[in-house]
Amino acid sequence: MAGSTHTVTNQAPPLTGYDVFTADRALAEAVERHLPAELREEALAELSGTGRGCGALQTQEWGAQADAHPPVLRTHDRYGHRVDEVDFHPAWHRLLGKGVSAGLTDAWSRPGGHVRRAAGLVLWTQVDAGICGPLSMTHAAVPALRTDPELAAAWEPRLTSRVYDRELRPAHLKAGVLFGTAVTEKQGGSDVRATTTSARPLAEDGTYELTGHKWFCSAPMSDGFLVLARAPGGPTCFLVPRVLADGTRNAVLLQRLKDKLGNRSNATAEAEFAGTWARRVGEEGRGVATVLEAVAAARLDCVLGSAGLMRQAVAQAVHHCAHREAFGAKLADQPLMRNVLADLAVESEAATTLGLRLAAARDAAEAGDERERALLRLAVPAAKYWVTKRCAPVAVEAAECLGGNGYVEESGMPRLVRESPLNSLWEGAGNVQALDVLRALGREPAALDAYLTEVGAARGADHRLDAAIRGLLTELADLADGEGRARRLAERLALVLQGALLVRYAPPEVADAFCASRLGGDGGAAFGTLPPTLDLAAVVERARPTA
Repeated sequence: MAGSTHTVTNQAPPLTGYDVFTADRALAEAVERHLPAELREEALAELSGTGRGCGALQTQEWGAQADAHPPVLRTHDRYGHRVDEVDFHPAWHRLLGKGVSAGLTDAWSRPGGHVRRAAGLVLWTQVDAGICGPLSMTHAAVPALRTDPELAAAWEPRLTSRVYDRELRPAHLKAGVLFGTAVTEKQGGSDVRATTTSARPLAEDGTYELTGHKWFCSAPMSDGFLVLARAPGGPTCFLVPRVLADGTRNAVLLQRLKDKLGNRSNATAEAEFAGTWARRVGEEGRGVATVLEAVAAARLDCVLGSAGLMRQAVAQAVHHCAHREAFGAKLADQPLMRNVLADLAVESEAATTLGLRLAAARDAAEAGDERERALLRLAVPAAKYWVTKRCAPVAVEAAECLGGNGYVEESGMPRLVRESPLNSLWEGAGNVQALDVLRALGREPAALDAYLTEVGAARGADHRLDAAIRGLLTELADLADGEGRARRLAERLALVLQGALLVRYAPPEVADAFCASRLGGDGGAAFGTLPPTLDLAAVVERARPTA
């Protein structure tokens, strides 16, 4: 009898069993656009395979399991020996292995590698953002280690490997390794030059003994870490292996794991260095500059990770509203809900388009294009500032599109909401990014020239974009009081660049909606306030994920 009252109707089916890559038109088009013709067929096939894997029910269940069972720290074994190990749920290892085999640490060794990896990162973030932390740091370690050719030769082949080897043993015995970072200290935060961790030179040239405490040690079960410490010559970057060449554990003492808002499948520890062996990376006193090589790569990953989270939030919202009925029609066909969905979709596409454009610039810069390298210097911190800040409101609004269902853990939307602020904090919070934009404007004229060349390619195509470019030039003409308005400058730089890219590459209805609302002032502070005269149905249909 009880069962007769529980007939389930008017519910959207699970969004599963689909190709997450091909269903994301903005992402697939960006990959085609930015890869040379000779690489496209192989890359699209590879990414489609990754997309099907990401959309599979089993993979999605692994993501939920990894999030629901956070890592656990074991400081000692049963006999009282110090072990400092972190135990993860099996789902974590399955997902991390899939991410490694999908090439998420392999951007540096193949043509078009950054675009291909960027697309893969957008896809895997939608399964579980936690695994993307160690994958991102492993990827970002490569440019820092390249400041020391000997270290790069020894470590880079393993860093870019597609083999996930979870065993703790010396790196030279492994086919693939992962990297973490330990830079931030409790007294300094973003002021990394205030490091109090000390580095005492040892007899062997380039080796040191570290003593100190790190407030955030990311991915503490990695094979190696980039660490900042104060050597006799000043703040210096070091490589700290988890296991020494003779098979003994290095003195990396894990004090506790952070209990975080989101990113719960990934471990972040407080770590104590007490007689810890380290190898110098780069010159003494140049540690901040060396670490910033890794930071620049990781900041782009923050943009891509936020784009992935936004895409999954929008996909879930559009999918739900395309199946759910209210007041005699599908929710997606109701004018007000259509406006909300279209507004969210525009934000998501703008983030994806910008992120992939910057990945393409990284490929070009690696090939020797100095203009593209200069563009990255200004565009990455601006994009990191703005795109990561847009992620949280998109996730919250998308969850609201599901009504009460979106507030229930089983929907997956609360995971996205909890995860959404992370990329804005990681690798330098908003003020750090805005001030970095200001530094680039003041010290590197080539960066602004490259930026203006990029947005100038779209001039004349939309009057609102043209007006926004003129307004930006007026703001940039006088930077005397720039620090107090650095956030405003970073925001405008990112918005104008997004608008220019959408005008050039997106369907007219998407570019029109963006320029009207984000550049032309014809939109409100909340989502769902687009001008009703736009072709919103086409925008929503473009964002709809299909099996």
